[in-house]
Amino acid sequence: MKVFDRNALSQVLNDGIKAMHLDLSGQQVEQLLDYLALLNKWNSVYNLTSVRDPMQMVTLHLLDSLAAVPAFAGARNVLDVGAGGGLPGIVLAIARPDMKVSMIDTVHKKTAFLSQVKAELGLANVTVYTMRVEQLQVKLPFDVITSRAFADLSDFVNWSGHLLQEGGQFIALKGVAPAEERERLPAPWKVSKLQPLEVPGLGAERHLVFIAKTE
Repeated sequence: MKVFDRNALSQVLNDGIKAMHLDLSGQQVEQLLDYLALLNKWNSVYNLTSVRDPMQMVTLHLLDSLAAVPAFAGARNVLDVGAGGGLPGIVLAIARPDMKVSMIDTVHKKTAFLSQVKAELGLANVTVYTMRVEQLQVKLPFDVITSRAFADLSDFVNWSGHLLQEGGQFIALKGVAPAEERERLPAPWKVSKLQPLEVPGLGAERHLVFIAKTE
């Protein structure tokens, strides 16, 4: 395990937040670092991410997820499908404490980690589910359903479309935005917007794919 130098990590994280013009308090930055510390600790046993270096985790995980935060400006009730180690779900929950964030994954050790993060960070706006998203039923549908590198876009909307409220949208976090995936979307779903993301320190393509029902 690489050394967890909190001061150095904090510097890179704060610089990235500043570069993206995000409005986060000192307490929120500390929560993000606490989350990173837990991810780093649990990762050695649970293999939550292939990234082993905490400094790389700041860029590849925290800043990468934070870059998507402005896209959720109007969202109130969000589902993160295939949440894994909590990206972007936990990051969204910290950045937007006013927003409800549910996370679902089929892998029990991953949801055990997410529940631990929720407890240790005191994230009252977080709900964790361990099951297949096709089987999830909720009283209140979600206004945004998101995922990060989860599945083909068609599978994403087919498996979780029943959980989206009328007028809601999907926001998928992708690296490159594959045209063939977008074209395979089943009716009535269509890509409403494709937004490139600038992630500080990351020299790779990142896109948000917005999907909504066509009239």
